Amino acid sequence: MKKILLASVALFGFAGAASAADLPMRAAPPAPIIAAAPIFTWTGFYVGVNAGYGWHNDDSNASIGVPAGAVGVGSPAGTITFGDSEGDGFVGGGQIGYNYQTGSFVVGVETDIQWADLGGSNGTAFYPAAWDAYAFRPAGVAGGVDWFGTVRARAGVAFDRALIYATGGFAYGGGDDNNDFFSNSDDVRTGWVLGAGMEYAFTNNLTAGIEGLWVNLDNDKTTFVGSSVPAFAADRRAVDAPGIRDSESEFFVARAKLNYKFSSY
Repeated sequence: MKKILLASVALFGFAGAASAADLPMRAAPPAPIIAAAPIFTWTGFYVGVNAGYGWHNDDSNASIGVPAGAVGVGSPAGTITFGDSEGDGFVGGGQIGYNYQTGSFVVGVETDIQWADLGGSNGTAFYPAAWDAYAFRPAGVAGGVDWFGTVRARAGVAFDRALIYATGGFAYGGGDDNNDFFSNSDDVRTGWVLGAGMEYAFTNNLTAGIEGLWVNLDNDKTTFVGSSVPAFAADRRAVDAPGIRDSESEFFVARAKLNYKFSSY
């Protein structure tokens, strides 16, 4: 009897094990899906604003030949020449551009337009001492830049979100010389620009940086038909005489820039 009971227990034990093996296994929960963070790229269009300070020097080579009697009755003929002028002031404006990144290298193009307060406040005019007897005084000073713009290529190296670059290209600009002698002082002048800068992306869309530009604007041989100003404004006499002005306006600009970069993802 005892052997029959033990055999029954063993039989039921094997049957239970077999039944358990036939039950479906519980599947493990799926691993959470974590999206990979996008890798930052400088590729894309951007638009922004800037502000800074400029230092201007006008390398003037201007002269005007004045005929006898033009300054006053009996005044001798003579020549008025202008020395260099310089000035400094605020600059500010906006820019738009495009960058393309391949590996660590970034190339692009940028154009900007700037308002400038770079008046030539220290210009000097030289004239014959004999004219002092006629209370002659030159009208105004030479030089000045009121606005300018550039179209530049950029090339640099990116260290993830930091970018160091060089830039250069075409420049244009103009300004009122504050000088009655020059008839076309507000005409557009053209030249070149070189510079360098660094930029950092605080977010995928917002970048900021600093930039320095050296701008040269040529003002070739503009004719002036101006006036001289005696001591008393009411006794102003016009001096109608041809002359040439072959000068270069050079200035350095240091500015901070803030850009919004449109996503390229």
